Amino acid sequence: MYGPFSAGMERAAMIASGMTGKEFTAEDIFVALIALKFSRHSYNYKEDNLLDAVAYIDALDNYLKESNNA
Repeated sequence: MYGPFSAGMERAAMIASGMTGKEFTAEDIFVALIALKFSRHSYNYKEDNLLDAVAYIDALDNYLKESNNA
């Protein structure tokens, strides 16, 4: 529905770079999303925040592995 997750992170990095004039990478986007989930968790425990953080960490790991094999 939204396309490949890694490609979405790359596209989000390009959009963020265009919006701010700062250079963002897909890895930066993954890290920001993980940080957001931990920030939300610091205010209020919700299992969903932790599960999402773990999923983003796993997706980042996959992205890095794919990038190193390219």
